[in-house]
Amino acid sequence: MITLDDINKSYILHNRSIPAIRSINLTVKPGEIFGVIGKSGAGKSTLIRCVNLLETPDSGRVLVDGKDLMRLDPTSLRAARRKIGMIFQHFNLLSSRTVYHNVALPLELAGHSKQSITNTIMPLLELTELLDKKNAYPSQLSGGQKQRVAIARALASQPTILLSDEATSALDPETTLSILQLLKNIRDTLNLTILLITHEMNVVKTICDRVALLEKGTLIETNTVGEFFIRPQTSTAKNFIASAVLQHLPDAIQRHLLKLPETNAHPVLRLWFRQGTATQPIISMLSLQFNVHVNILQANIEYVQNQVMGIMIIVVKGFDASIQSAIEYLKEHYVDAEVLGYAPDNIAV
Repeated sequence: MITLDDINKSYILHNRSIPAIRSINLTVKPGEIFGVIGKSGAGKSTLIRCVNLLETPDSGRVLVDGKDLMRLDPTSLRAARRKIGMIFQHFNLLSSRTVYHNVALPLELAGHSKQSITNTIMPLLELTELLDKKNAYPSQLSGGQKQRVAIARALASQPTILLSDEATSALDPETTLSILQLLKNIRDTLNLTILLITHEMNVVKTICDRVALLEKGTLIETNTVGEFFIRPQTSTAKNFIASAVLQHLPDAIQRHLLKLPETNAHPVLRLWFRQGTATQPIISMLSLQFNVHVNILQANIEYVQNQVMGIMIIVVKGFDASIQSAIEYLKEHYVDAEVLGYAPDNIAV
């Protein structure tokens, strides 16, 4: 288990104290895959590096498996860190060592015997599907294979916790998916607790049990992944989710989108279908009941942790009173309606 208790961390820049993370309270349960998401500069890397004290918090407590790392002496802290593996965006492999010897490095430094190292490393190479690459050098590997080596190396010390710092952001989508599946398999096989940070919502959607949203160094939202997707509480969360399930607005609409209503311009709405409404014929009801014309620009239904969520972007044409009544109807039926702007008549269809 990981518990961060009122963690604060600042950096000094040009004689000024710049807060990186503020009053972070977070608990990751044993065996859980927990994701922390946020934009670049939100403080994600600082947060995860505080877990193994690569960055020492200015205040607060860091508890890992019941031990307060900030109260340990250097010898005890080194021992505790061996139970915390970490993988990075850039694989940090030694180019002069083979796959086998890159993975074996932590055990060699710890003074393990050759036989003990072999007994530990070979199952890890099998788990990470690297047995046929054990004598290869990093220059002979793809990006995904290099990350698999880094993962196997992080597991060599038999940690109970694995930290992932943007581990898939340098990989293509197909390779990313294979690495995420590997991490989930590792969690299930070795009963690890995994804390990962990312700016990609698809990573969270694919493997995480719970997620926290970090903004400007503060945790602004925490929930199960399913609830986070269907009931986002902040505009930042909504934007992250939209990025995972929708493409951008069509260029012709985006270029001409107006911020304020004008004559012969029609509202562009982003609809969030929640609480079972994603599979209901609500759009048909709008047209029939309120006499409005609906042009669907984008639509998608997602199944996340057995929760059904729908997102749709539409242009609505009709009398102002009818459109307002239609929006009220949506809200009454658990559909959030957000006005993105207004599309001129000549591009609204």
